[in-house]
Parts: sequence; C-alpha cells; structure tokens
Amino acid sequence: MANNDKNEPLLLEPQNTAAQKAKGRLNQRRFLRSRSAPHTDHAPLVTKDNESIPLSESILGNLHPSFKNVLIILTVYLGVGTLIFYLVRNQIKGMKTDRFLDALYFTIVTMTTVGYGDLVPNSDLTKLLACAFVFSGMALMGLILSKAADYLVEKQEVLLIKAMHMHQKAGPSEILKELEINKTRYKFILVLFLLLILVIVGTIFLVTVEKLDFIDALYCVCSTITTLGYGDKSFSTQAGRIFAVFWILTGTICLAQFFLYMAELNTESSQKALVKWVLTRKMTNVDLEAADLDEDGTVGAAEFVIYKLKEMGKITQEDITLVMKEFEELDVDQSGTLSVSDITLAQSS
Repeated sequence: MANNDKNEPLLLEPQNTAAQKAKGRLNQRRFLRSRSAPHTDHAPLVTKDNESIPLSESILGNLHPSFKNVLIILTVYLGVGTLIFYLVRNQIKGMKTDRFLDALYFTIVTMTTVGYGDLVPNSDLTKLLACAFVFSGMALMGLILSKAADYLVEKQEVLLIKAMHMHQKAGPSEILKELEINKTRYKFILVLFLLLILVIVGTIFLVTVEKLDFIDALYCVCSTITTLGYGDKSFSTQAGRIFAVFWILTGTICLAQFFLYMAELNTESSQKALVKWVLTRKMTNVDLEAADLDEDGTVGAAEFVIYKLKEMGKITQEDITLVMKEFEELDVDQSGTLSVSDITLAQSS
C-alpha cells in the first residue's frame, strides 16, 4: 500500500456522494458473494434412502489416516503381537484356553492396558515384549484408533438427525444446517448410545456365557472398559475370549471418545455463550474507538466484523497482521485494492 502521512482506511471506497449515501443503507444491503467462492447451495449431493443430502467435510470426515489405513495398521499390530506371543506362549502363565486365541487375547488386553492378570508374562523376554507392546498399543489407541471412531460416528450423524426429526419434514439443507450447528452434540449422543449398548451386551454375555451373576458381570464390564482391570473377574472361557477380542477393543475406544466429546461439548457451550454475549451487548464509545482500526473516526463493515471476531476469540491481532502482510505483498501497484493484474504480477515475481 502507498505510504503517506495520512493513515489509509482498511477498505478504500470511492469518495463521492453516492458512496456516502450507500454507506447509510449498509444494513439494508446484501453482501455480494465472490464469484470464486464456493456456493453452499450447490454442494455435491449424495443419495441416501432416495433423498439427496449435500456432502460436507463433516460427513465425509476427510480423516487422516483413513479408515482403511487404520484397519491395516491395526491388523498388522495384532498380527505381529499374536505371532510373537504365540511363539513365547510357554513363557506366559495363567488361565489358558486355546494357544492362538490366548495370544490374540493377551495382545488385546496389553494394547488396551486392561491387564486382567489372568495371563501374565513369566520370563524376562515376555516382560520386555509386554512393555514394548503396551507403549506401542497406547500410541495406536491415541493417534489412530480414535480416528476410526470419529469416522464411524460421523457416518451416522445424518441418520441420527433424521431419526430425531422423523416427525418433521426436514430437507437436505435443513439436515446439513442442523449437523453443522450441533455437530459435537450429536457425536456425544451417538457415542453415549453406543457405550450403553456395549455395557448391556457385555453384561448379558458375562451372565449367560461366563456364568457370572448380574453384579459381578456389570462390575467386570465397568472395570474392563475403564481399563482398571482388577483381574478377579475376567473372560476365562474360549467363547468369552473370542467375544472379548472385539468387545474390549471397541469398549475402551468408545469410552475414551465419550469423555473426549464431553470435553468438546463443554468447550463449545462456553464458546457459544461468549459469542451470544458479544453479539447482544450494546456498543459503547470505547468499543467504537477500539474498532476504528484506520482511525478515521468511522467504523466500516470490515472493521466491525474484525472487531467482533476478535472479541469472540475467533481471531487474534497476529492473525490480522499476517493476513494484511499477505495483502500488501499481493498489492503490487500499492493501490489499496487487488486486481487480476496484481495477482499476475505477484505470481510472476
């Protein structure tokens, strides 16, 4: 931008009578969308149950690593762990059922840090292997498997919204809007629902297959999914350990996601409360002076938006400085506006 003794306004406007009149009608005008901006009304559609629903990043998840990669890494981890502990099975003591199944079961229990104590390392080698697998397993649980949980949850968000509004005729745009506004809340509800199902299924299984009474079964379920693993109650039959291989992995991940979404929901509620306060409180002269970035005595639309976003905590002064720096680099002719010629010259330099 041109440097002179007078501060340049944040957005330059033609200094004529028509522009001054238009400024007074600012609140009655609609902001024009940039021709290069994506149109949300024309988002790609996906057909589900004979109803088109706009695709969005929240539905697809755009997860990294992808769900396929998660399954591959998990399969490799479990495969290697099962093979290793199968080869050293004679150095593991405890209640055993099937050699291969016990090795897989021990890998899962170690990975999820449940550690019942029904199978324990009995040599220096197996103790070192257990240490290696518990740390690598925790890394997988934290960095990769949670992505799989996000993937599965987000795939069911639209179905949940449709179920909760089944008596209302909600179209694709209404569903997408509801999804974006209450995304965290729906994730929390879905994970809570899944967690309750896992607790009920696990309790019923322990009562019917492992022959535990109801209290002991519920006690074993809770100590397992919280990875407490006292060890006095566990899966001791062959059928029980086959079930445990899938149930323990799913249950521990689900509980971790439940607390994660609970924390996110609390943070989001606080953020929404702050936004509501910012948008409803009355502007004062002090606010007007703070919002007047170019110090010309008036506050334009861009200045007002920036000030409000800063109050909401959505942007910082550092963010604004970085954006303005990029603008100045692109404004090759230092006219205070960007044009096609500016972009062309900036790309060629």
